Amino acid sequence: MRKVGKVAIVTPQAYPDLAQPLAGVGRVVLLSVLAGFALTVVWSYTFVDSVIGDNVANTLLGYEAKGVQLTGPMMGVIFAFVSGLAGTFTACNIACFGAVAPLIGQGQTLSRREELAAVLRPIGWLTLGVVAVSGVYGAVGALMGPSIPQLSLEVTAAGMPIRLVQSAVVFGVVGLAFVYLGLVSLQIVPDALAHFRERHPRTDVVVIGGLIGAFLIGRPFQLFFKMFEYAASTHNPVLGASTFVLQAVGNIVVMVGLFLVLFYAGGGRFRRWLSAKPGRIQRFTATALISAGTFTVLYWVLRVPSIFGYFWWPTAPWN
Repeated sequence: MRKVGKVAIVTPQAYPDLAQPLAGVGRVVLLSVLAGFALTVVWSYTFVDSVIGDNVANTLLGYEAKGVQLTGPMMGVIFAFVSGLAGTFTACNIACFGAVAPLIGQGQTLSRREELAAVLRPIGWLTLGVVAVSGVYGAVGALMGPSIPQLSLEVTAAGMPIRLVQSAVVFGVVGLAFVYLGLVSLQIVPDALAHFRERHPRTDVVVIGGLIGAFLIGRPFQLFFKMFEYAASTHNPVLGASTFVLQAVGNIVVMVGLFLVLFYAGGGRFRRWLSAKPGRIQRFTATALISAGTFTVLYWVLRVPSIFGYFWWPTAPWN
């Protein structure tokens, strides 16, 4: 371990077990991919989007979210945050739960002050990545106005909406990025971020936050579509950035809550369990990232186009 300023950086030289490929990585990768595949097959977008998403939004807002007309900036920003929260478990957002593992970090015993810092720092860096990407895209979307492709109502020859084509491309890239970060955690692919990570230990968390913010670039969720239409109609980049940031923050509230539960569970026993065996943290992180990434790629690149006859993809009877 060496020091950069006051920040301790873990290096392979300090921990020999990290210098060698982890044992059993093939099994970790296989089980993670199978978990992502299985989730793709059983996933019910009608239940998650309508039963959960719409009901949560309607309850919190006090009116039917899909039918309301957004009439002002204040209404727009409130709608943005609530619809973001309602979209927590949609297929275009579920991968954010893969970020919980990288947030947890080491399981050492901490003082109260160190524990508070250990909680707030990763959340802050993750949020920075989320806000940076979502805010820039919101401003650009508002400046471009209703002509932006994500708001297009055109369809392909097979009837697939153009905005879903954009979703397949964006979530395909994001999902592969999650898988790549998981493989890096297992040390079985080259680490393109190694240089940045040595100088900035929270690089992974910021990058994952940016990927979560990028979810909005492909999101077809109907309540998000309504919010985007309103922001684009104003041509106001400040309002566009604000609504998109609040939408993205709403998306991660439940995930952050899950992180806090795991962080404090049993007085930190879960964190200590993670660090008790060499390589356990890396395997836990990799499993979360690869499973989430696999689901994101398979769902958006294969299952969604299969609805329009481009591919065949197995689905559960309830779908």
